[in-house]
Amino acid sequence: MRVNNSSAGDLGLILLRGSNGFGRLVDEDLVFKRRGEKKTYVVNISDVRFSNGEGKVVLKETVRGKDIYILADVGNYSCTYNMFGYENRMGPDEHFQSIKRVVSAIGGNASRINVIMPLLYAGRQDARKTRESLDCAIALQELRALGVDNIITVDAHEPRVENAIPLIGFENLYPTFYMLSSIIMSDNKVEGDISNLKIISPDTGAMNRALYYAQAIGSDVGVFYKRRDYTKIVNGKNPIIEHAYMGGPLENNNLLIVDDMLSSGDSIMDIAYQAKERKAGDVYVAVTFAFFTEGVEKFDKAYEDGIIKKIYSSNLSYIPDNIREKPWFVEVDMSDMISDVIDRLNYNISLSEMFNVTHRLKELEEYLKLTNA
Repeated sequence: MRVNNSSAGDLGLILLRGSNGFGRLVDEDLVFKRRGEKKTYVVNISDVRFSNGEGKVVLKETVRGKDIYILADVGNYSCTYNMFGYENRMGPDEHFQSIKRVVSAIGGNASRINVIMPLLYAGRQDARKTRESLDCAIALQELRALGVDNIITVDAHEPRVENAIPLIGFENLYPTFYMLSSIIMSDNKVEGDISNLKIISPDTGAMNRALYYAQAIGSDVGVFYKRRDYTKIVNGKNPIIEHAYMGGPLENNNLLIVDDMLSSGDSIMDIAYQAKERKAGDVYVAVTFAFFTEGVEKFDKAYEDGIIKKIYSSNLSYIPDNIREKPWFVEVDMSDMISDVIDRLNYNISLSEMFNVTHRLKELEEYLKLTNA
């Protein structure tokens, strides 16, 4: 129950191209949470593309005085448009440009502008190791300069990138509770108990995430250290020579490999095979974003060979239907988390209690005990 919390303005939700499916789920959740005070919070817009590739965003209704939340899926590669007679796919750069267009169309008339980018634009281009661009920091500064008040993202590859915009809000959300509750409630649950899982970090950079999962369920943690060949670059990366394991024994332990994203999947698959060589039990994978940039054949084979049991990933970014239907893939719905965040921010309520994962998991376990009694 809300006590003495004033709204930051009438709530408005703008769904950019590629975010409509997930955005409608968020809108339905908001309508339900707010006891049907409105039939929808979605603001009607038009995202126009000209035949030479240029575009514009047109607001079809007023947003004056509203607390606006712009939802964008910068990773959705299914969006197409016609340019000079050719069908083009939208990439992250074009999705980000659409965000800037809609902020420009608002023209400072909203009470507050919040941008929700679950997949943070250019999130992997966050640090300078040589003479290279700092795309993520520059993009965040662009949004600040345009008048954006808050940026909401999920499981940022490098959370410290918020240091680029210290004077506006930056909320980096974690999907841990939703991932773990999905594992608990899955038809193919991990023996009905997540406390027997050993959490595995695929590299040292992901250790904080692994520790967060491990602390939530009171589990042990291990890490596979990537040894790279820094004398060469293949596909923009220094190739991995081997994964060296650090941690307790894996034999007879069920494992949950956790990471922010799965791109080609080579690294995670290598770890899964090595874990099986060490006589690990069932191997599960939980990633916030799953791209499968090189197809799914290797995952099909790993599943058939008993190397992996399940891959859990959120619906925060585009996943094609052919992957959703795979027996080894579980899509975790995050619309409840995003709608909760919007609802709370609109009423200036703290987000802290949403992310007390241990407490929420205990509540879920008690609920399941009562319903199964």
